[in-house]
Amino acid sequence: MRILGLDYGTKTVGVAMSDPLLLTAQGVEIIRREHENKLRKTYARIEELCRDNGVERIVLGYPKNMNNTEGERCVKTGEFREALERRTGLPVILWDERLTTVAADKAMIEGGIRRENRKDYVDEIAAVLILQGYLESIRDQAL
Repeated sequence: MRILGLDYGTKTVGVAMSDPLLLTAQGVEIIRREHENKLRKTYARIEELCRDNGVERIVLGYPKNMNNTEGERCVKTGEFREALERRTGLPVILWDERLTTVAADKAMIEGGIRRENRKDYVDEIAAVLILQGYLESIRDQAL
């Protein structure tokens, strides 16, 4: 079994995947699109990743505001979730993603990635952090 982690943005989707033992999350790729509402190829790629890797559920970053309110991005994420569930037939779990982009940026700084190159990786790293947080939570529940 594997779990797919997604960081859904206006023009990109960062993708991460768990190992079969559900211990760690690894970055897979960033799915890019030219327009925010052009999602057909994005859905198709996610379906392909799920099918080819035995994914049984998806964890989707949920972009709540810092004061715990839900804004426009939460609405769009909810719509994306519903479409993913319809298309893949898999459960899609929403996971609070507050500060994951900040943490991803900090990790890149510590890793020595130059400022101009960070935007190329931030969504994938954020997806890893989202999925890793979820994996740790289900491991903690099992104890």
